[in-house]
Amino acid sequence: MDVLHSMTIRVICLVTVFAAASARCTETHRQGDTQVTDRLELVRSACHVPAVAGALVTSEGLTVVGVVGVRKQGTSMTCTLQDRWHLGSETKAMTAMLAARLVEQGCLTWETTVADVFPDLSDTLNEAFRIVTVRQLLSHHAGLPVNLDLNAYAGKPAPLKRRLAVQQELAKDPLSKPGSTYLYSNLGYIIVGAIIEQVTGQSWEEAVRKQIFDPLGMTTVGFGGLGTPGQVDQPWGHDDKGDPVRRSGPTVDNPPVMGPAGRVHCTIQDWGLFVADMLKGLRGEAALLTPDSYQTLAMPQFGSTYALGWVVAQRDWAGGKVLTHAGSNTMNYATVWIAPQRNFAILVCVNQGGDAAAKACDSATEALIELQNELASQRVGP
Repeated sequence: MDVLHSMTIRVICLVTVFAAASARCTETHRQGDTQVTDRLELVRSACHVPAVAGALVTSEGLTVVGVVGVRKQGTSMTCTLQDRWHLGSETKAMTAMLAARLVEQGCLTWETTVADVFPDLSDTLNEAFRIVTVRQLLSHHAGLPVNLDLNAYAGKPAPLKRRLAVQQELAKDPLSKPGSTYLYSNLGYIIVGAIIEQVTGQSWEEAVRKQIFDPLGMTTVGFGGLGTPGQVDQPWGHDDKGDPVRRSGPTVDNPPVMGPAGRVHCTIQDWGLFVADMLKGLRGEAALLTPDSYQTLAMPQFGSTYALGWVVAQRDWAGGKVLTHAGSNTMNYATVWIAPQRNFAILVCVNQGGDAAAKACDSATEALIELQNELASQRVGP
């Protein structure tokens, strides 16, 4: 289950802990820019997480990147810049961007309803859900619960499971009147995935790869759990106590039906390509979508702070508006913060779930904000 954390700048630890962490830095494998890895190692050590990856991105692309720590606690298998990270609900921004691409192509509108796309199912659906729109689903205003019974939708093929979710879950009563109340819902994004599959004739996985990942040059993207089963060849998931989960591999994740809500993994550099494109679009620069589409994706809906795949907030360090999101499959954690006015974004990944991982992401974000300020002052000069 995904948990969104509003930004809280935290002091990492006392000076004595910093000193101890610094003394251990030479013992921990690091790859990337020293300015990043020095800071990330302090965070990793203080927060007691196995590994942390972090990056700064602008509309021109990656600025600096680094990774510290091990793939699996209790082993010496160190993380590398080639490793892939599970992004959890960061996937939602990708599904929203795919929907925007289809809107531009005339396959959908933001006001397209479930009944418009599934007329054959209309008579079986709850009357309120027949007129639920793509906009309401992507902004968590469809009156749907957080999750569906995943055991009932396990297995493949995922598109059939997603269509079944439309048929069965939307036959139930809504939790609130669609359009009236913000209720964070993975199920809503599963329904959007089914809509995308119906209008494109492709699985959500095929459509998002063809329409988003391939044009952006994101070559390391996959879906589901990481690594080869039984091998420590990618970051291994860890529970909220920092203990390695029992297994690794593609099936160690939420089931495939959850794809549009949170099953993407890739290198942090490839994730940076997606975020850089978002920055370009928000700043009116040439990007994958039209400028209007990016503004729609970043616009809070129905009086809430949630846009389409993004939480919108105000932060002084960003010069105003920020877009943010967190993602976790309970075994990994990722956060992103985009500051359009200052033209930079921060990406952080941890191979652990729970509060310690969330704290590590917040602390790494603080450290990278400081680094961004230093780099900006160097560019300006005395």
